[in-house]
Amino acid sequence: MRQQFSLKYLALMGLVACAPAAVAMQAPPVPPVPPASPAPRVRAARGPASAASVSYIGVGLQEIDEERAKALHLKEDTGVEITRVENDSPAAKAGLQEGDVILEYNGQKVIGFEQFSRLVRETPAGREVKVRISRNGEEKTLTVKVGARPMNPLYGGMVMPVPPRFEIPNFQMPDFPRTLLSWRSATLGIEAESITGQLAQYFGVQDGVLVRSVLKDSAAEKAGMKAGDVILKVDDRAVGTPGEISAALRSLHGKKSVPITLMRDRKEMTLSVTIDEDHPPE
Repeated sequence: MRQQFSLKYLALMGLVACAPAAVAMQAPPVPPVPPASPAPRVRAARGPASAASVSYIGVGLQEIDEERAKALHLKEDTGVEITRVENDSPAAKAGLQEGDVILEYNGQKVIGFEQFSRLVRETPAGREVKVRISRNGEEKTLTVKVGARPMNPLYGGMVMPVPPRFEIPNFQMPDFPRTLLSWRSATLGIEAESITGQLAQYFGVQDGVLVRSVLKDSAAEKAGMKAGDVILKVDDRAVGTPGEISAALRSLHGKKSVPITLMRDRKEMTLSVTIDEDHPPE
């Protein structure tokens, strides 16, 4: 017993080596572990109990600027203007109307769209709030019961703002030149267009087909047709459009010569045109 005590004493004093089995060495002290900090408390946002719904009153809004405040007879350019009221919404049931300006929401002054949207979202659904409005320059207070509806995943439940209204300027459409729809007949060798109205009256006709140009060495040129002539008939068939001239020429059934009645210098005349389909003009 005394020998074991001596050896243990000498080993502790560092004077003799001791086998591990003889003396149990003490481990260095472990620093204390600080207690884990408690999980932060998350403050639940006020509003609808379900994360899939959002508080709303059912109005479309736009900001109020200085010019709009004057038009609405407001004392200052604050608040938000109602531009739309949803059918059967809390706002409609409370009597809010398009053109009303919301000045206060539950005792808090409304200064803009973002602030008002936040106030509505933070109000629990089912709660009644006092809304002070200005209608045609007269202030009144209405009671609105905030509702809840499913959240739109695209907008996160937010009501999208309405673009500011603007006045469309009053302007007149400028005059544009008349579009020219000309037609070329390879059979006759002319370029022509339909005429009506005042232009037709100028040439002394009610309607017809105005010859704008005559191609060189064409059947029309050989017959004496000129630019400015107004074609009235082809083979005694009245024409008023280039398409009707084409239809009349196709109905000749092999005839090589065709009478064409036209107006030139307010005088009616008839030309005999020889059709040469084998040698059309250049």
